[in-house]
Amino acid sequence: MIGLFLAATAMGLLFFAADMIGGAVQKRLADAPEVRAPRERVFSVNVVQARAGTETPVLESFGAVQSRRRLELRAAVGGRVIELAPGFEVGGTVKAGQVLVRLDRADAHATVARAESAVHDAEAEGRDAARALELARDEQTAAEEQAALRTRAFERQSDLADRGVGTATATETAELAASSARQAVLARRQIVTQSEARIEQAVSLVSNAKIALDEAQRRLEETTITAPFDGALSDTSVVEGRLVSANERLAELIDPDNLEVSFRVSTAQYARLIDEHGALIKAQISATLDVAGIDLEAEGQITRAGAAAGEGASGRLIFASLTHAAGFKPGDFVTVHVREPALADVIRLPSSALDAQGRVLVLDAQNRLEAESVEVLRRVGDEVLVRGKIEGRDVVEAQSPLLGAGIAVKPLRSGADPEQADGASMIALTEERRAKLVAFVEANDRMPQEAKARVLAKLAEPEVPAKMIERIESRMGG
Repeated sequence: MIGLFLAATAMGLLFFAADMIGGAVQKRLADAPEVRAPRERVFSVNVVQARAGTETPVLESFGAVQSRRRLELRAAVGGRVIELAPGFEVGGTVKAGQVLVRLDRADAHATVARAESAVHDAEAEGRDAARALELARDEQTAAEEQAALRTRAFERQSDLADRGVGTATATETAELAASSARQAVLARRQIVTQSEARIEQAVSLVSNAKIALDEAQRRLEETTITAPFDGALSDTSVVEGRLVSANERLAELIDPDNLEVSFRVSTAQYARLIDEHGALIKAQISATLDVAGIDLEAEGQITRAGAAAGEGASGRLIFASLTHAAGFKPGDFVTVHVREPALADVIRLPSSALDAQGRVLVLDAQNRLEAESVEVLRRVGDEVLVRGKIEGRDVVEAQSPLLGAGIAVKPLRSGADPEQADGASMIALTEERRAKLVAFVEANDRMPQEAKARVLAKLAEPEVPAKMIERIESRMGG
């Protein structure tokens, strides 16, 4: 009985424990939080609409301004400088035909006089030779007539001897006289030949004397150095009274109005500036020079390329002529923008819109991202020109590791007011500050008058562009 009682008690305890455990489990399950479905994250992105059109890529480079006409002024002959032009100094302006340098002409005049005397002597010799030739020809004619008479007398005497009338002695005498006459003709012919040779010699002497005279006169003219074209002088190295030697460099004449700019481009960029025949196109360019807070600009056109790449240099050297380059000087360092041939049906996008594989992210109708491949045609600064099947679609401006195909986004489209942006860059000047800026600009002789007037007009306004003020003051040292 006791065993049965113990067994029943054990069973009861087991059931009680099981009931307590099951209640605890149910209570724990009832107290657990409700599991919710995860929500999708939506990213805000800046987008730009892809619009195809015709774009003109602009190639940027840096170059130096130089004159297309530069001439070294050198002394063709040696001598002492007796006169210099009043403006013969660095920066002095001269006109075409103006006398720049005169050398002492005494020696040159003496040389010309001697050459003229030699010409006169040679001409006199020629006249004497001509008279001698005329006389020799007359004597030859007389000798020939005498020989003819002597020959006829010998023939008559021979005829008489054949008829038994004449004597042998008379015949021999007549024959001897005819022979002597023929010898005289030969002698006169020799004299004529000699006279003709003398004539030729005299002609040569006259020619050589005239050549010497021309050379002497040229040397005389070279004692005066004139300006072949309008220009400005540079590197002058002579003073009045100095003795200069032949071929010595006196100065350099530069045409400041006939300017061109030389600049280098990469080989790939050069390939875009040649046509299908390999000829360099006459692309339009603009050169920008920063002067006292403003940009001086000049338009131009590509004219030629360098004949060789150049030792130690990369790319290609390009030359372009400049027009209306007011304020530009040879030696200026400028920024060059070359307008390449226009490209049709291209889309301009920020460079940050492309990934390393040349793909962009575009939005679908549900504002989810899709990856599209595009063809990159040009990189222009911080932008690229591309072609692809993205016309009219919104493109993400900047890619991110968090963005990819299938991700939902919230597009943000830029709409800043450009007038407000410009207004934010305007500042008001104090009268003292304004006066300092005006004085600096008025004292700048490099700036063309029209550009100076434009800057002074802006400085007179109540608010002035901050960028212009910053650039002017940077050159003032303030």
